[in-house]
Amino acid sequence: MSYLVFARKWRPLTFDDVVGQEHITDTLKKAIEKNRVAHAYIFTGTRGVGKTTSARILARALNCEKGPTTNPCGVCTSCKDVIAGSSFDVLEIDGASNNSVDDIRDLRDNIGYSSMGGKYRIFVIDEVHMLTKNAFNALLKTLEEPPKNVIFIFATTEPQKIPATIHSRCQRYDFKRIGAEQILGRLVHICTMENIAFERSALMLVARKAEGSMRDALSLLDQVYSFCRENLNEKEVRSVLGLVGMEVFEHVVDAIKAKDAAGVLKVVQDVLFQGFDLQEFILGLQEHIRNLLFARIPGALLSRGIELDAEAIEKLTSVAAHFSEGDLLRMSEIVRKAEQDLKWSAYPRFLVELMVLKLVFLDNTVSLESLMRMIGSDGNLTELSDPIPTSVASVADDQKKKI
Repeated sequence: MSYLVFARKWRPLTFDDVVGQEHITDTLKKAIEKNRVAHAYIFTGTRGVGKTTSARILARALNCEKGPTTNPCGVCTSCKDVIAGSSFDVLEIDGASNNSVDDIRDLRDNIGYSSMGGKYRIFVIDEVHMLTKNAFNALLKTLEEPPKNVIFIFATTEPQKIPATIHSRCQRYDFKRIGAEQILGRLVHICTMENIAFERSALMLVARKAEGSMRDALSLLDQVYSFCRENLNEKEVRSVLGLVGMEVFEHVVDAIKAKDAAGVLKVVQDVLFQGFDLQEFILGLQEHIRNLLFARIPGALLSRGIELDAEAIEKLTSVAAHFSEGDLLRMSEIVRKAEQDLKWSAYPRFLVELMVLKLVFLDNTVSLESLMRMIGSDGNLTELSDPIPTSVASVADDQKKKI
């Protein structure tokens, strides 16, 4: 038997299995319970968030031998046929390759046939926005006066391309991007069930790389598991996904702390030499500075959305002590602007080099209270263990003269 990828093996089979779309699955379950199932739906959202999967679950829930039910059994003939894609009562159509008016006319002719044992005839049209204008017009009359027990489910990533006349005859459900924490929870569950050893920080990298798509997350999990095999650890996952290692960002911060311009330029050179994408480098640096900023805020690193072990938190806290909150905020703003400008830059390497040099030559922020303590009650500049930025020293001298 051929290998079944995680994206297919762990495809949700019930509404409760669908992650991050409770606002939709709860509504559909209540509609089934109250016998208020509409004749046409539009499921919209980005790729891999559960549109077609939810359509199949709805089809099974309505045609289950124990149904209509909110929890299809999965073992009756109807449920098995829908799962296998061989049901005569649930027809899935690819709108991209069946988009002509003749295809829709064939569909209308097919609608007239009675069901083969199921309670409903359900037509799922994927990428429905690919239908031609004439095809939509051919479908319009059927949607306006649908035959009894016929349900249409239109799945699309571009709902704005669907005519308003079609929209007005359907119930629309917007599937949102799935949060990284929710994806992480699902990945942890799958790895536990598959007996895969893992580090939570490694799975969080996969969840973030998926950018809100559960299907992408499962495909990436397949990819990194093939490489790591014995244990999913952060270092190897970064290598597989083409993510810059944490030690690179630590070297950048060390160079910023030491005001080492040559050192920080060498880091950029090494990143390019190793073939990493500069966009990934900037995004990783953004995340590292974010963690340093949160390390300055008591309890922030323990909040949801940041998966770090105790050793990593201790290390971040130690490094963050060399910067004030104002320093880190200005550093994050410089990196954020560079990330935006990189998309339009004709010379991206120089832009990144300018970014890191700005970080190196950035003056430290000193609060007014600290400045007054530097001056001292007698008007003399107090000696501190850390060097005082030139700009701060000049301000302090001016204050001293005024006093």
